[in-house]
Amino acid sequence: MAEGRRPGDLMRPEVLAQPAYAVADASGLLKLDAMENPWPWPGELEPAWLEAMRAPELNRYPDAQARDLAARVREVEAVPDEAGLLFGNGSDELIQILIQAVAGSDRPVIAPEPGFVMYGVLARALGVAFHGVSLRPDFSLDPDALHAAIREHRPAIVFLAHPNNPTGRLEDPATVQAVIEANPGITVVDEAYAPFAGHSFMPQAGRVDGLLVMRTVSKLGLAGARLGYLAASPEWIDALDRLRLPYNINTLTQRSVAFALDHRDMLDGQARAIVAERGRLSDALQALDGVTSVVPSQANFVLFRAQEGRGAAVFAGLRERGVLIKDVGRAHPLLADHLRVTVGRPQDNDRFLAALRETLAATA
Repeated sequence: MAEGRRPGDLMRPEVLAQPAYAVADASGLLKLDAMENPWPWPGELEPAWLEAMRAPELNRYPDAQARDLAARVREVEAVPDEAGLLFGNGSDELIQILIQAVAGSDRPVIAPEPGFVMYGVLARALGVAFHGVSLRPDFSLDPDALHAAIREHRPAIVFLAHPNNPTGRLEDPATVQAVIEANPGITVVDEAYAPFAGHSFMPQAGRVDGLLVMRTVSKLGLAGARLGYLAASPEWIDALDRLRLPYNINTLTQRSVAFALDHRDMLDGQARAIVAERGRLSDALQALDGVTSVVPSQANFVLFRAQEGRGAAVFAGLRERGVLIKDVGRAHPLLADHLRVTVGRPQDNDRFLAALRETLAATA
């Protein structure tokens, strides 16, 4: 390639230095690595869903404001009347829009670490400084360190995952509230795992200055639809909407999600089953020799630690036995030898536990 046309000639070095987001090939494996709802829609709903998809007019652009969908989300998710609503192609697009919006402020983005990697990935991609604030060894938020970072850097955005990924911990709401009040910028409370958690800031959206609440339908059971939404003051939603690409939510997604929300009781039942299985899975993990700790989870996954130096071997052994989970051991020093498993159906969890027992015995 001629000089001046190579990626290194035209792209920032920090962007080229970071790897692309990796998605593991799960072909032929029990897939417990991506926090997906393990249950498909019940078969009896498929004809009704297909009927809802009838005559979608794919030759026409979708409703740019997704008005019918917005009305359903407001009603079903109890979005306050005072809050505006913005949709994204997954929460990733919303994170990108938020960081892009503040890129000219010369103020950084802050988030606890280990946490959702896309906060840092997208900040670096957009040329915005990112400061990670380490969690405590038990993966709880360190308020003193976070408040010190806020005072020092005066961030444009603080991202707080509630619960956190990959730890599953849900912080004391009072601790989160104190961050919202202390932050001179905006605080985005990321509630991707709200269906499985015991607390939400959604009732405060549009009512508390500086608070933006972000959610996704991916974990609820619609990962393939790729829809996220942000609830915040109308002033912020109006400003961010100027950066949203037109027609970013396609017609099939709008109709599918609206249909699913009409059957929210079914999705809520699946979420309750996942929470019950989460407790059973956590108890079983704690009882295993070779598992040194299990992090209390309020999400649809469980983070556990293998014996020192054995995390990668346990991950590989599970894969050899047909089970794919997530090895997060290299993502952050606190995560050494940690593995994250999505809560599956009872039979999925039984298969995982059997494979884990065999793997731990073989790698002892």
